[in-house]
Amino acid sequence: MVVHLKPSPYFCALKTMDTPQNDKSYWTTVIMPKDRVLSFNWRELWHYRDMYLLFVMRAFRTAYKQTILGPLWFLITPVLSVIVYVAVFGGIANIPTDGIPPVLFYLLGISVWGYFASCLSSTSNSFVTNADIFGKVYFPRIIMPLVAVTVNLLSFGIQLLIFTVFYVYYAMTGTGFHLHWQAWLLPVYIFMLAMMAVGFGMIVSSVTTKYRDVQIVFDKIVSLWVYITPVIYPLSMVTNPKLHLLMSVNPVTPVMEAIKYSLLGAGEFSWTWLAYSAGMTLLLLLFGLMMFNKVQKSFMDTV
Repeated sequence: MVVHLKPSPYFCALKTMDTPQNDKSYWTTVIMPKDRVLSFNWRELWHYRDMYLLFVMRAFRTAYKQTILGPLWFLITPVLSVIVYVAVFGGIANIPTDGIPPVLFYLLGISVWGYFASCLSSTSNSFVTNADIFGKVYFPRIIMPLVAVTVNLLSFGIQLLIFTVFYVYYAMTGTGFHLHWQAWLLPVYIFMLAMMAVGFGMIVSSVTTKYRDVQIVFDKIVSLWVYITPVIYPLSMVTNPKLHLLMSVNPVTPVMEAIKYSLLGAGEFSWTWLAYSAGMTLLLLLFGLMMFNKVQKSFMDTV
């Protein structure tokens, strides 16, 4: 009697066997290590789409599972941050906001930077955090960074709704800001930040499998990175040409300024600097994918 089993994407291999007298067998699914560091199987990633959605749902549900307010923290966190920023940087430090209402200026900056930093943090420790799952079942390891980006995108969408509410309010009161046609490029800006975080995060994640203290250093770098990015102050405030150029070299700066310019009418918009950020994003993705593919062959021996 012949038993036919359908290939399943959730198992490394399945074997179909004939009767006990006949020991002929064959594998329906064979998993081999990637022979090229830049190889990427899009078809395999699509094959595991159900597992990807499962991980996204699990991460979103467990984020605030044992909290009283639950998903409301997605709303409370940016609102509290805006209150502190307006009081400290707008009130005490008296930092200008290019004529934009401080609530809108800080809320947009906090939301965008928070999304980038969250993606960066989640991706940078994807190997170490998911080592137990990686050791039990096979699936494309690249799924975990993509899950982090998707889950953080959901929280960013909620924060963007808060920004929209305040945006409509200030627009109705006649506050002096306006929308530029580049606003339709907002999904492109967010995609660039996400892919930049994924590429950078995969590089750090690949290194931390062997050297754990890199993660500690990287967390400090991220906490300081926000101060060389125009989040709590406008780039126009930096009048020193050399310092202005140094801050523009930061690949997040052109994207952040483009978002502010598109939605608020303040900030510096430059196609040249956006092209630079896009090029840096592509380089980080390629280099991150190379290191990710190289390390995932043997990272279980070092984690």
